[in-house]
Amino acid sequence: MKIIHFLAVPFTGLGLYNGFRGNRWLKNRIQIFKQFVIPSLQFQTDKNFVLWISWRREEKSNPIVKEFIEYLNTITDFKSVHTFNGVCFYDDKYEDEVARDRLLTSLHGSIGELLDTIGEVDFVYMTIQPSDDVYSRYFVAGVHKMFEQVPQLQAFGFSRGYIMNYQTKEIKEYNPTTNPPFYTIKFTREVFTNPNQHAQYTALKRDVGKYKAGTPLPSHEYVGDCLYYGAIKERGFIVGCHGENISTHFNIPFAGEIVSSEILKDFGLYDIPPLKIRFNLWKKILKVLPHKAQRKLRYWFGEKIYQKLYEFTRS
Repeated sequence: MKIIHFLAVPFTGLGLYNGFRGNRWLKNRIQIFKQFVIPSLQFQTDKNFVLWISWRREEKSNPIVKEFIEYLNTITDFKSVHTFNGVCFYDDKYEDEVARDRLLTSLHGSIGELLDTIGEVDFVYMTIQPSDDVYSRYFVAGVHKMFEQVPQLQAFGFSRGYIMNYQTKEIKEYNPTTNPPFYTIKFTREVFTNPNQHAQYTALKRDVGKYKAGTPLPSHEYVGDCLYYGAIKERGFIVGCHGENISTHFNIPFAGEIVSSEILKDFGLYDIPPLKIRFNLWKKILKVLPHKAQRKLRYWFGEKIYQKLYEFTRS
Protein backbone atom coordinates (compact mmCIF):
# COMPACT_ATOMS: atom_id res chain seq x y z
CA MET A 1 0.00 0.00 0.00
CA LYS A 2 1.46 3.33 -1.08
CA ILE A 3 0.54 6.46 0.83
CA ILE A 4 1.34 10.15 0.93
CA HIS A 5 0.81 12.01 4.17
CA PHE A 6 0.18 15.76 4.01
CA LEU A 7 0.56 17.93 7.10
CA ALA A 8 -1.75 20.73 5.96
CA VAL A 9 -1.00 24.21 7.31
CA PRO A 10 -3.71 26.86 6.75
CA PHE A 11 -1.30 29.79 6.97
CA THR A 12 -3.47 32.56 5.48
CA GLY A 13 -7.04 32.63 4.21
CA LEU A 14 -8.67 31.09 7.29
CA GLY A 15 -11.32 32.99 9.23
CA LEU A 16 -12.53 36.56 9.20
CA TYR A 17 -10.81 39.60 7.65
CA ASN A 18 -10.07 37.47 4.60
CA GLY A 19 -7.79 35.33 6.73
CA PHE A 20 -5.07 37.96 6.88
CA ARG A 21 -4.30 40.46 9.64
CA GLY A 22 -1.43 42.44 8.22
CA ASN A 23 2.26 41.91 7.51
CA ARG A 24 3.29 42.33 11.13
CA TRP A 25 0.89 39.54 12.08
CA LEU A 26 2.27 37.42 9.23
CA LYS A 27 5.89 37.99 10.29
CA ASN A 28 5.03 37.02 13.87
CA ARG A 29 3.28 33.85 12.74
CA ILE A 30 6.22 32.86 10.56
CA GLN A 31 8.61 33.46 13.45
CA ILE A 32 6.47 31.22 15.67
CA PHE A 33 6.38 28.56 12.97
CA LYS A 34 10.16 28.64 12.54
CA GLN A 35 10.88 28.62 16.26
CA PHE A 36 8.42 25.96 17.41
CA VAL A 37 6.70 24.05 14.60
CA ILE A 38 9.69 23.30 12.40
CA PRO A 39 11.80 21.80 15.26
CA SER A 40 8.87 19.57 16.18
CA LEU A 41 8.57 18.39 12.57
CA GLN A 42 12.31 17.72 12.39
CA PHE A 43 11.97 15.69 15.60
CA GLN A 44 9.42 13.24 14.16
CA THR A 45 10.59 9.64 14.31
CA ASP A 46 8.90 9.01 10.94
CA LYS A 47 9.50 11.71 8.34
CA ASN A 48 7.35 10.13 5.66
CA PHE A 49 5.21 13.24 5.27
CA VAL A 50 4.95 16.36 3.12
CA LEU A 51 4.38 19.79 4.65
CA TRP A 52 1.59 21.39 2.60
CA ILE A 53 1.13 25.11 3.29
CA SER A 54 -1.99 26.86 2.01
CA TRP A 55 -1.94 30.58 1.21
CA ARG A 56 -4.31 33.10 -0.33
CA ARG A 57 -3.62 34.14 -3.92
CA GLU A 58 -2.38 37.50 -2.65
CA GLU A 59 0.58 35.89 -0.86
CA LYS A 60 2.11 34.68 -4.12
CA SER A 61 3.69 38.11 -4.60
CA ASN A 62 4.31 38.90 -0.92
CA PRO A 63 8.11 39.17 -0.35
CA ILE A 64 7.66 37.95 3.25
CA VAL A 65 6.17 34.70 1.96
CA LYS A 66 8.74 34.37 -0.82
CA GLU A 67 11.54 34.65 1.74
CA PHE A 68 9.84 32.08 3.98
CA ILE A 69 9.48 29.63 1.09
CA GLU A 70 13.17 30.02 0.27
CA TYR A 71 13.96 29.29 3.92
CA LEU A 72 11.84 26.11 3.88
CA ASN A 73 13.59 24.96 0.74
CA THR A 74 16.86 24.83 2.70
CA ILE A 75 15.39 22.26 5.11
CA THR A 76 16.19 18.73 4.00
CA ASP A 77 14.46 16.78 6.79
CA PHE A 78 11.10 16.88 4.98
CA LYS A 79 9.55 18.12 1.76
CA SER A 80 7.39 21.26 1.53
CA VAL A 81 4.80 22.27 -1.07
CA HIS A 82 2.75 25.47 -1.33
CA THR A 83 -0.63 26.23 -2.86
CA PHE A 84 -2.18 29.67 -3.31
CA ASN A 85 -5.91 28.99 -3.46
CA GLY A 86 -7.00 29.35 0.16
CA VAL A 87 -7.64 26.64 2.75
CA CYS A 88 -8.99 23.25 1.72
CA PHE A 89 -11.55 22.70 4.44
CA TYR A 90 -14.89 24.22 5.37
CA ASP A 91 -14.46 27.58 7.14
CA ASP A 92 -17.28 28.00 9.66
CA LYS A 93 -16.68 31.75 9.98
CA TYR A 94 -18.74 32.14 6.78
CA GLU A 95 -22.36 31.38 5.95
CA ASP A 96 -22.92 27.84 4.68
CA GLU A 97 -23.30 28.57 0.97
CA VAL A 98 -20.26 30.87 0.97
CA ALA A 99 -18.20 28.35 2.97
CA ARG A 100 -19.06 25.55 0.53
CA ASP A 101 -18.15 27.69 -2.49
CA ARG A 102 -14.85 28.72 -0.88
CA LEU A 103 -14.03 25.08 -0.12
CA LEU A 104 -14.75 23.79 -3.63
CA THR A 105 -12.88 26.69 -5.23
CA SER A 106 -9.86 26.02 -3.02
CA LEU A 107 -9.96 22.28 -3.69
CA HIS A 108 -10.19 22.74 -7.46
CA GLY A 109 -7.18 25.06 -7.51
CA SER A 110 -5.05 23.33 -4.90
CA ILE A 111 -5.47 19.71 -5.96
CA GLY A 112 -4.34 20.55 -9.47
CA GLU A 113 -1.13 21.99 -7.99
CA LEU A 114 -0.61 18.89 -5.82
CA LEU A 115 -1.06 16.14 -8.41
CA ASP A 116 2.64 15.83 -9.24
CA THR A 117 3.48 15.64 -5.55
CA ILE A 118 0.79 13.02 -4.89
CA GLY A 119 1.90 10.75 -7.69
CA GLU A 120 0.60 7.19 -7.92
CA VAL A 121 -0.49 6.23 -4.41
CA ASP A 122 -3.33 4.23 -2.90
CA PHE A 123 -4.20 6.57 -0.04
CA VAL A 124 -3.74 10.21 0.88
CA TYR A 125 -3.56 11.13 4.58
CA MET A 126 -4.36 14.73 5.46
CA THR A 127 -3.48 16.03 8.92
CA ILE A 128 -4.46 19.47 10.14
CA GLN A 129 -1.18 21.13 11.19
CA PRO A 130 -1.98 24.55 12.70
CA SER A 131 0.76 27.11 12.10
CA ASP A 132 1.39 27.56 15.82
CA ASP A 133 0.72 24.12 17.36
CA VAL A 134 2.88 21.00 17.51
CA TYR A 135 2.65 17.20 17.71
CA SER A 136 4.69 14.72 19.71
CA ARG A 137 7.69 13.07 18.06
CA TYR A 138 5.77 9.79 17.60
CA PHE A 139 2.74 11.36 15.93
CA VAL A 140 3.44 10.57 12.26
CA ALA A 141 4.59 7.02 13.04
CA GLY A 142 1.57 6.49 15.28
CA VAL A 143 -0.92 7.63 12.63
CA HIS A 144 0.58 5.32 10.01
CA LYS A 145 0.55 2.38 12.41
CA MET A 146 -3.05 3.03 13.47
CA PHE A 147 -4.39 3.11 9.90
CA GLU A 148 -2.50 -0.12 9.16
CA GLN A 149 -3.86 -1.88 12.24
CA VAL A 150 -7.44 -0.58 11.83
CA PRO A 151 -7.90 -0.21 8.06
CA GLN A 152 -11.61 0.61 8.35
CA LEU A 153 -10.80 3.89 10.15
CA GLN A 154 -11.46 6.99 8.04
CA ALA A 155 -9.97 9.43 10.55
CA PHE A 156 -7.85 9.29 13.67
CA GLY A 157 -6.77 11.85 16.27
CA PHE A 158 -6.15 12.89 19.86
CA SER A 159 -8.77 13.92 22.41
CA ARG A 160 -6.34 15.52 24.88
CA GLY A 161 -3.00 17.31 24.85
CA TYR A 162 -1.16 20.22 26.43
CA ILE A 163 -1.32 23.99 26.19
CA MET A 164 1.83 26.09 26.36
CA ASN A 165 2.72 29.73 26.84
CA TYR A 166 5.45 30.20 24.24
CA GLN A 167 6.66 33.39 25.95
CA THR A 168 7.34 31.69 29.30
CA LYS A 169 7.46 28.00 28.25
CA GLU A 170 4.98 27.23 31.01
CA ILE A 171 2.88 24.20 30.08
CA LYS A 172 -0.42 22.79 31.33
CA GLU A 173 -2.66 19.85 30.57
CA TYR A 174 -5.33 20.59 27.97
CA ASN A 175 -8.66 18.77 28.34
CA PRO A 176 -11.21 20.00 25.77
CA THR A 177 -14.78 18.75 26.10
CA THR A 178 -15.24 18.56 22.31
CA ASN A 179 -12.99 16.94 19.74
CA PRO A 180 -9.94 19.19 19.12
CA PRO A 181 -8.55 19.93 15.62
CA PHE A 182 -5.68 17.44 15.85
CA TYR A 183 -6.63 14.56 13.58
CA THR A 184 -5.79 12.90 10.27
CA ILE A 185 -8.30 11.98 7.55
CA LYS A 186 -7.61 9.03 5.26
CA PHE A 187 -8.74 9.37 1.62
CA THR A 188 -8.35 7.10 -1.34
CA ARG A 189 -6.37 8.89 -4.04
CA GLU A 190 -9.44 8.98 -6.29
CA VAL A 191 -11.58 10.69 -3.66
CA PHE A 192 -8.91 13.13 -2.50
CA THR A 193 -8.15 14.36 -6.00
CA ASN A 194 -11.79 14.85 -7.03
CA PRO A 195 -13.03 18.11 -5.40
CA ASN A 196 -16.68 17.11 -5.29
CA GLN A 197 -16.01 13.61 -3.98
CA HIS A 198 -13.50 15.06 -1.51
CA ALA A 199 -16.16 17.38 -0.03
CA GLN A 200 -18.85 14.68 -0.03
CA TYR A 201 -16.59 12.15 1.68
CA THR A 202 -16.08 14.48 4.66
CA ALA A 203 -19.75 15.53 4.87
CA LEU A 204 -22.03 15.21 7.90
CA LYS A 205 -24.03 12.00 7.91
CA ARG A 206 -26.86 13.62 9.92
CA ASP A 207 -28.09 17.02 11.03
CA VAL A 208 -25.94 18.39 13.87
CA GLY A 209 -26.72 21.70 15.56
CA LYS A 210 -27.26 24.36 12.89
CA TYR A 211 -25.59 22.22 10.22
CA LYS A 212 -27.52 19.96 7.87
CA ALA A 213 -26.55 16.49 6.72
CA GLY A 214 -24.33 16.79 3.67
CA THR A 215 -22.39 19.80 4.96
CA PRO A 216 -18.64 19.18 4.45
CA LEU A 217 -17.00 18.74 7.87
CA PRO A 218 -18.12 22.11 9.31
CA SER A 219 -15.84 22.18 12.35
CA HIS A 220 -13.31 19.94 14.07
CA GLU A 221 -15.68 18.89 16.86
CA TYR A 222 -17.93 17.14 14.31
CA VAL A 223 -15.33 14.87 12.69
CA GLY A 224 -16.95 11.84 14.36
CA ASP A 225 -20.30 12.79 12.81
CA CYS A 226 -18.76 12.80 9.34
CA LEU A 227 -16.32 9.89 9.32
CA TYR A 228 -15.62 6.60 11.05
CA TYR A 229 -13.36 8.15 13.66
CA GLY A 230 -11.03 6.89 16.33
CA ALA A 231 -9.45 9.03 19.07
CA ILE A 232 -7.02 8.19 21.85
CA LYS A 233 -6.55 9.91 25.21
CA GLU A 234 -2.76 9.97 24.96
CA ARG A 235 -1.61 13.61 25.06
CA GLY A 236 -0.15 13.95 21.59
CA PHE A 237 -0.26 17.69 20.83
CA ILE A 238 0.56 21.12 22.25
CA VAL A 239 -1.62 24.18 21.66
CA GLY A 240 0.73 27.15 21.43
CA CYS A 241 -0.25 30.47 23.01
CA HIS A 242 1.69 33.57 22.06
CA GLY A 243 -0.55 36.66 22.07
CA GLU A 244 -1.45 36.44 18.38
CA ASN A 245 -4.02 33.67 18.83
CA ILE A 246 -7.50 34.40 17.54
CA SER A 247 -9.51 32.49 20.13
CA THR A 248 -7.26 30.34 22.35
CA HIS A 249 -5.44 31.67 25.43
CA PHE A 250 -3.25 30.07 28.07
CA ASN A 251 -5.89 30.44 30.77
CA ILE A 252 -8.67 28.95 28.68
CA PRO A 253 -11.21 27.00 30.79
CA PHE A 254 -10.05 23.67 29.34
CA ALA A 255 -6.52 24.16 30.74
CA GLY A 256 -5.65 21.79 33.57
CA GLU A 257 -2.74 21.32 35.93
CA ILE A 258 0.73 22.75 35.27
CA VAL A 259 3.14 20.00 34.26
CA SER A 260 6.91 19.65 34.17
CA SER A 261 8.83 21.12 31.26
CA GLU A 262 10.33 17.63 30.82
CA ILE A 263 7.25 16.94 28.70
CA LEU A 264 8.75 19.19 26.02
CA LYS A 265 11.42 16.59 25.30
CA ASP A 266 8.75 14.51 23.55
CA PHE A 267 7.99 17.45 21.24
CA GLY A 268 11.51 18.59 20.37
CA LEU A 269 11.02 21.88 22.24
CA TYR A 270 12.92 21.39 25.49
CA ASP A 271 15.91 23.49 24.42
CA ILE A 272 13.96 26.06 22.40
CA PRO A 273 14.18 29.57 23.98
CA PRO A 274 11.06 31.50 24.99
CA LEU A 275 9.32 33.47 22.26
CA LYS A 276 9.99 37.20 21.86
CA ILE A 277 7.77 39.11 19.42
CA ARG A 278 6.43 42.66 19.18
CA PHE A 279 2.74 43.28 19.76
CA ASN A 280 0.53 46.20 18.81
CA LEU A 281 -1.26 48.16 21.57
CA TRP A 282 -4.56 46.36 21.11
CA LYS A 283 -2.91 42.97 21.58
CA LYS A 284 -1.08 44.22 24.68
CA ILE A 285 -4.40 45.29 26.19
CA LEU A 286 -6.01 41.94 25.36
CA LYS A 287 -3.10 40.00 26.86
CA VAL A 288 -3.82 41.26 30.37
CA LEU A 289 -7.56 40.53 30.22
CA PRO A 290 -9.04 37.21 31.36
CA HIS A 291 -10.14 34.78 28.64
CA LYS A 292 -13.86 35.38 29.30
CA ALA A 293 -13.41 39.16 29.06
CA GLN A 294 -11.66 38.85 25.71
CA ARG A 295 -14.46 36.74 24.29
CA LYS A 296 -17.11 39.13 25.61
CA LEU A 297 -15.40 42.06 23.90
CA ARG A 298 -15.86 40.32 20.60
CA TYR A 299 -19.53 39.61 21.23
CA TRP A 300 -20.41 42.97 22.81
CA PHE A 301 -18.71 45.12 20.18
CA GLY A 302 -19.27 42.78 17.26
CA GLU A 303 -16.53 41.64 14.94
CA LYS A 304 -16.67 44.76 12.73
CA ILE A 305 -16.08 47.19 15.60
CA TYR A 306 -13.56 44.81 17.14
CA GLN A 307 -11.63 44.85 13.87
CA LYS A 308 -11.80 48.68 13.73
CA LEU A 309 -10.17 48.81 17.18
CA TYR A 310 -7.56 46.34 16.04
CA GLU A 311 -6.75 48.38 12.93
CA PHE A 312 -6.71 51.64 14.89
CA THR A 313 -4.06 50.35 17.29
CA ARG A 314 -1.99 48.53 14.66
CA SER A 315 1.22 50.15 13.52
